[in-house]
Formats: sequence, C-alpha cells, structure tokens
Amino acid sequence: MSKWDQEYIKLCKTILKNGQKVENRTGIDSIKIPSYHLHFDLAEEFPCLTTKQLYFRQAILEMLWIYQAQSNDVRWLQMRDVHIWDEWQINKDGLWIATQNVLEDGKLVKKDIIKDFGKDLAYTIGTAYGYIVKRFGFTDKIIDTIKNNPTDRRLVISLWQDDYLKTAVLPSCVWSTEWDVTDGKINIWVHQRSCDVPLGLPFNVTQYSVLLSLIAQVCGLKVGTIDYSIKDAHIYKNQIDGIKEQIKRFETNGDFPAPELWINPEIKDFYQFDNSKELKDIKIKNYQHLGPIKFPIAQ
Repeated sequence: MSKWDQEYIKLCKTILKNGQKVENRTGIDSIKIPSYHLHFDLAEEFPCLTTKQLYFRQAILEMLWIYQAQSNDVRWLQMRDVHIWDEWQINKDGLWIATQNVLEDGKLVKKDIIKDFGKDLAYTIGTAYGYIVKRFGFTDKIIDTIKNNPTDRRLVISLWQDDYLKTAVLPSCVWSTEWDVTDGKINIWVHQRSCDVPLGLPFNVTQYSVLLSLIAQVCGLKVGTIDYSIKDAHIYKNQIDGIKEQIKRFETNGDFPAPELWINPEIKDFYQFDNSKELKDIKIKNYQHLGPIKFPIAQ
C-alpha cells in the first residue's frame, strides 16, 4: 500500500475534524489547521497519490519551469499544455484582474481588483518563483555546493524575498528548501507557508520528490528523505465533497502500491533533462490510481 496515500488521508481527516473555518483573500472560506508535518523516505517509496489521479506531467513541468528554465513566463507552461497558472497570468497590458476579499477597516470585503504590474511583466506571474531562482542563481549554487562542499550547512533556497513581494501576483507558497548531504544521500526540508491540501499538496510533494531525485543523480548521490513542514493546511469549503469522496475511496477500495520514478540515467547535467511536452527523461512507471477528482481553484 502507498504510505503517502495513508498519510494524506490522515491529514484530510484531521482538517475536517479539527479545522477552524476562516475567511481569506479568495472570498471562499476554508477549513484550516495551523500546522502539519510530513516525512518521506524516497529510498522506500516515491510519493504519488493513488486514491486520485495525479497529473504528474504537469506537476513535473511546473517544477522544471521554476528550477530549470527559471522562468516566470506562463506561456512557457502553456506551450507544453500546462494551464495551472493561467488564472494568475498578467495580461498583455500589464494588468492582473480578479475578484478577491480585501481588508477594509479590519474586515474582509469582496471587490473586483485591478493591479498594474507594468507591461514589462506581461504574460508572467510577476517577480515570483522562477524569477527569484534566476535572480539569485539558486539552482547553480545548490548544485555547485553539493558537489564541492557537501558538508556545508548553508544550503538554503529562499523564494521569499521582501524586495520582490509587491511585484509578485502570488508570493511563493512553497517558499524555502534546506538541503544537506548525509551518508552519501541528499535530504531536504521543505517549508510551505500556505497549503491548498486538495489541489496544491499532491502536486508539491511529487514535484519536490522529483527535484531531489534529479539533483541527487547529477551530483552522483543517492536519494534520502524529505521533511515537509506546512503552515495553514486548508481545504476550501467548495472542495469538501471531493475530499470526502477521496476518503470514501480509501476506506472502500484501499489504495494501490506506490508507482516508480524513472530518470534517464545518461543525464548528468540538470539543465539537460528534457522539459518538452513529452518529458522524455522523467517518467512515472506502474502508476495505478482510482481516477480523477475535480477540485475548483480558489484564486
């Protein structure tokens, strides 16, 4: 059985049982718990949910968009038939338009908002994610340090940079990773400030498992563990029925064995992994699942 499915269902049940209903900027109330921690040993299992279908091609390409292409341009994803950032794309005139709750006199009030990011940031999500990775050269620094100074205790990537928050449509949710090499294995600690458990978390866990695996291969090391820390783990109220269906599937049908991650063993340069629509160098094999569950996006 998949350990990840078991832990995921446990988290969902915890939120539904103990979570507090809160308002938020999206205008769609959520049920939240303040924090949660997950632990994965990639040598034992590659985490990819089986109680619902995970669109792993899109998840992996989004990760490569951030850390390999180091791009904030949504068209890069759209060219590869990935549309998860379409709602946050700045338009050709440099404007981003949405309906959200805004704080007025200490209360959240729903309003139509227009933010002008300038035409220089048209078609992007602003100064977030891949923009920050490129701006500070994070991918190169991590790989170079792991190869040449693996005992370094400053192997940190922080996508939360104050100078660039106001010009980001959505500041990074998964905002920090800490890396270390122990006994020939690479381990990371992932920090997420806000977690859409039905939609975001399954993507994010698989993404960072792949990222760790790719970095391990190009650095000539083995995969280790992921510790995953979440603040504000939430389920939006319009996602509750879908989560209850997923829990029912788990309790009625169980889950499948975890799939396997295949990485082209010939690739030794992180920037040489294929990032085309076909994703030729990275595959999820023997993936069995109980079918998709559609969850709405809260913008």
